[in-house]
Amino acid sequence: MNLVIESNDLQHYLEETEEADWSHLAVREKAAELFQASENELGFVQRAFEFVRDEIAHSWDIQSRRVTRRASEALFFREGICYAKSNLLCALLRSQGVPAGYCYQRLTLGDTPDTGYCIHALNAVYLKSEGRWIRLDARGNKAGVDAQFSLTEEKLAFPVREEYEEADYPVVYARPNPGTMDTLKRHTDCVEMYRHGLPASL
Repeated sequence: MNLVIESNDLQHYLEETEEADWSHLAVREKAAELFQASENELGFVQRAFEFVRDEIAHSWDIQSRRVTRRASEALFFREGICYAKSNLLCALLRSQGVPAGYCYQRLTLGDTPDTGYCIHALNAVYLKSEGRWIRLDARGNKAGVDAQFSLTEEKLAFPVREEYEEADYPVVYARPNPGTMDTLKRHTDCVEMYRHGLPASL
């Protein structure tokens, strides 16, 4: 996919936000730990991605009712849906000077269109050593979902099925979509939010 960059100023993809609160001590410590264990930029990005993918549970997968939103919350509770997990990956990367943004897909909530649709969040990262952006999906792997770090081909959690009117949005946003963040703010039960409260469009 040809990505569309919302801002040509990479500084916008390094800024701290309420959701990507990378100055939080726990976020900075975890980012520093991952960075120090890496040989270079690529190694750090891969470690951060795999940490969020594998060590932060997707709330729906564990049927948790807790709603997390900020990066620091997802890190503390070790869980979140894709909206919170993308905030955490963004914060970890930005804290070490790696530009990161947000991308979105429109997917069926279940396996078929009759289950309805939802907006799915993932990240895009600017790799200075490569001189380009790549997309990464830290949603969390499970049976039928196998997202990986790759420089040669995208390996995201979900392929977009155009015959089901799913959509891949090309824009790399500097800030999370307000509708997705409002959804997290409004709900107190993650299971119910996931079933009935997720936005269906940007």
